[in-house]
Amino acid sequence: MDSNEMLNRVTTDDPYGFKLKSETPVKILVINCGSSSLKYTLYDTREEKPVAVGQVERIGTGTEMVIEYKANTTEIKKNLPDGDHKAAFDAIIVELSSSDHGVISSPEEIAAVGHRVVHGGDIFAKSAELTDAVIHQIEKLASLAPLHNPVNLVGIYEAKRVFPKSIQVAVFDTAFHQTIPEEAFLYGLPYEYMTEKKIRRYGFHGTSHNYVSLKAAEYLKRPYASLKQIVCHLGNGGSVCAIKHGLSVDTSMGLTPAEGVIMGTRCGSIDPAALLHLMDSEGMTSKEVNNLINKQGGLLGLSGISNDMRDIEKGIEAGNHRAIMAAKTFAYSVKKYVGSYAAVLGGVDVLIFTGGIGLYNSLTRKEVCHGLEAIGMYISNDKSDKLNGSKQIVEINTEDSPVKILIICTDEELMIARDTLQILKEKQN
Repeated sequence: MDSNEMLNRVTTDDPYGFKLKSETPVKILVINCGSSSLKYTLYDTREEKPVAVGQVERIGTGTEMVIEYKANTTEIKKNLPDGDHKAAFDAIIVELSSSDHGVISSPEEIAAVGHRVVHGGDIFAKSAELTDAVIHQIEKLASLAPLHNPVNLVGIYEAKRVFPKSIQVAVFDTAFHQTIPEEAFLYGLPYEYMTEKKIRRYGFHGTSHNYVSLKAAEYLKRPYASLKQIVCHLGNGGSVCAIKHGLSVDTSMGLTPAEGVIMGTRCGSIDPAALLHLMDSEGMTSKEVNNLINKQGGLLGLSGISNDMRDIEKGIEAGNHRAIMAAKTFAYSVKKYVGSYAAVLGGVDVLIFTGGIGLYNSLTRKEVCHGLEAIGMYISNDKSDKLNGSKQIVEINTEDSPVKILIICTDEELMIARDTLQILKEKQN
C-alpha cells in the first residue's frame, strides 16, 4: 500500500492499515531466515495479533540447535540435535502443532507464509507472491546481496516444502526505498554502471522505516503524506532514512547494507581508496576486505570490546578510551545523516529512534541530538533517560521543540504479515 492509497483511506477505525482483518479468519506465518537462525511469528486474523513467536538458533554450526517457542502461557527453550534449515523448519512445525501447546492442528492451516527478503534490486517496488518467476529474480539478485538473498531463498524453498498449499509472499527490505529519486541513488561512476551493472543505492530496513513512520503519523494524528520525517533505525545494523510526504527520498545504506552509519560490526561509509590501499599494501583479497568491512569493523573494531552497545557502555563507565570514542564516533556518524537529511527534506516534523540501540540507549540519543537545536531538534535528556526502553510510543523532546522526537518500537513482522494478507486477499478475489 503506497502513501497515496494510505492518504485516501476513509476508514476511521484503522486509517494506517495496522489491523490484520479478513472476512474469513486465516493464519499467516512470518519467516525471517538467517544463515544460522530462523525467526518465526504466527498471526491469526481472528485475534489480530501474534499467537506464537519464536526462533531456532545455531543452525548448521556443528553444535546443538536451540529452539524457542512462546504461545499463550507456554514458553519453551530447549536444545535440538545439530541440523540444517530443513531440520529447523521441521522443529518449528513440531512445536506449532503440538497436542500439548500447539496453535495449529497441521501445516495445512497456514493460509500464507510471508518471507523477509533483503534485496529486491530495482525490480520490486512492493511485495510479491513467490511465483517461479519471482524466485528466479531473487536468485539473480543474489550477486548484489550474497550474504542475504541466498539464505532468504533457503527459507523460501523449505517453506514451500513444508507448506505446499500456502500462498508464499516475499516482502523486500529495499521496496520502500524505490521512490528515492535518481540524483539520490546514483553513485559518481559512469552512468552505464547503473544501467548495465545495477550499481546504485538501494537502501535497506525499508519495512522498519515504513512501519515506524506510519506509527508516528498515527500517534500524532496527522496524515501520513503531510509529514517530513527522519527515521534512525539503530541496532547491530543501522540506517537513517528521509521520508517526505510518505515516500522515502534518501537513505544511508547503499548497494549493500555496508554503507552508511557505523554499525555493530560494519564499518559504514569509508573512502574506497582506503580499501584499495589495504589490498595493495597488505596483499588482502576481496574476501578478506569484505570480512573486514562487514564483520571486523564498526563498534567492535573501534572499541576492541564488543559490537553490543551495552558492553561498550560498561567500558565507558570504566573509563576505557576506545569505548568512549567508539560510542562518540557511532553517534557522530548518525548525526551527520540527520543533519543532511534535514536539508534534503527542507525541514523536519519528526525525528524517530528505533532498533535495539535506538530504543535502549539514551546515551546515543543524547549524543546524536546534541547540537541539532540549530535545526529545531531539542531533546529532553531527562525524558530520554526516564523513558529508555519504552515499548510504547513516547516523546523525548522538550515542550517547546519545533520537531517532535519520538522513540518507537518497530514491528517488521506485522508489516510483513500485513502485506502477505493483502496479497492473499487479492488471490482470493
